[in-house]
Amino acid sequence: MNTSPLNEKHLALRAKMSDFGGWMMPIEYPGCGVLVEHLAVRERVGMFDVSHLGKASVVGSGALDFLNSILTNDLRKIGNGAAQYTLLCDENGGVVDDLIAYRTSEEDFFLIPNASNTTEVVKVLHNKAPMGITIKNLHKDYAVIALQGPLAPKVLEKLRVKTEIEYMAFSKKLIGEAEVIICRTGYTGELGFEIIPKVGDASLVWDCLADAMKEFDGVICGLGARDTLRTEMGYPLHGHELSLQISPLEANASWAVGWNKDEFSGSKFLKSQKEIGAEYRSIALRSLDRNIPRAGMDVKNSNGQIVGQVTSGTYSPSLKHGIALARVKTSVLIGEKLVVDVRGREASVEVVKLPFVTSNVR
Repeated sequence: MNTSPLNEKHLALRAKMSDFGGWMMPIEYPGCGVLVEHLAVRERVGMFDVSHLGKASVVGSGALDFLNSILTNDLRKIGNGAAQYTLLCDENGGVVDDLIAYRTSEEDFFLIPNASNTTEVVKVLHNKAPMGITIKNLHKDYAVIALQGPLAPKVLEKLRVKTEIEYMAFSKKLIGEAEVIICRTGYTGELGFEIIPKVGDASLVWDCLADAMKEFDGVICGLGARDTLRTEMGYPLHGHELSLQISPLEANASWAVGWNKDEFSGSKFLKSQKEIGAEYRSIALRSLDRNIPRAGMDVKNSNGQIVGQVTSGTYSPSLKHGIALARVKTSVLIGEKLVVDVRGREASVEVVKLPFVTSNVR
C-alpha cells in the first residue's frame, strides 16, 4: 500500500484512513467528520491531501501534436500556462482515465491522472510515443494539496502568494521557501487551488497552509467530504460515471472531446456514436423521501421497468437530503419521477438539472 508524503500528518491527527487506488488516504478527521468538513469548504475554506493523484510528464519536440493525437480534448485551444480537462479513451470509446493536462509549452506537458490509472496512462502514452518524446511517471515525485473554498485566496495572500491566477491556469510560486506549482483548479465546485510541491517540500507547505487557515476558521478535510462535494456538482468519478464500459457521450462529457480534430484514440467509435446517438446518459437524481441512493442500485420508471443504475449516491450536507448520479436510458427526462431500489425498498426520486448546488469555481 502506497502512502502520501503527508501520511504522518494524518496519523498524528488520528484521521480515519482507507484505500484509494492503492494509496492509504484520510477519509475524515475526528472532531469534524464529513458534514463539518464539507460545509467548511462551501462556506469558508478547507484543505485536502490528494497526493494519491497521479503525476506524469510528456516532454519533447512534437509533444503537443502527439498528445492531441491521443487525448480527446484539443490542447490547441489553450495557451501556455493553462490547464485542460481531457480524457484518454480506448479504440472502443471506453474511458481509460480522465485527467487534467497542464501546458507549459508546446514541448512540455504535466499530466494529473487518477491514482489507480496512472500506470496504465503512462503505459499507453509510452507505447504510442514517437522518437524524441519522453514520458515519465512522476507519481511519487510530487505531493498535491487542494485548498478549496471562498476564503482560499485569503489564505494564500496571508502567505504573500498572489492569487491573480485565472480559472484553469497555473503558475510557479513560493510558499515558505518551497517552490510549488499553483493551479486554479479543484474538484469541489468552489473557488480554489491545487498546490503541487516536490515530495521533500510537502510537509513544509502543508504546515504553512494549515497555520494560515486558522485565521479563517479553515478545516483539514478528508476524501469523504471531497466525494460529497464533487457529487453535489455532478463531477464524474472514474469507475463510477466514467469507465472502460462508459463513453464520454454516455457520461455527458462530450464537451471534453475535440470533435473537429481529425483523429485521436477512440475517435472513430465516438464520432459514430455521436451520429447514431448514445443509448445511455448520466443524470442527476434528487431524493423525495428520507432514503439515500447508493452506487449500484437499480433505477426504475413508473411502470417498474429498470431504466438504469445509480453510479454515485450520497447524503448532501448542503441540501440535507439524498442525491445521486445515475446512468439511464436516454428516454428518461428532466422532471420525471423515478424509483430507486434501496435494499428492497422503493425510494422516490426526481430527475433534476446539474449542478445540485451553484458552482463558484470562477
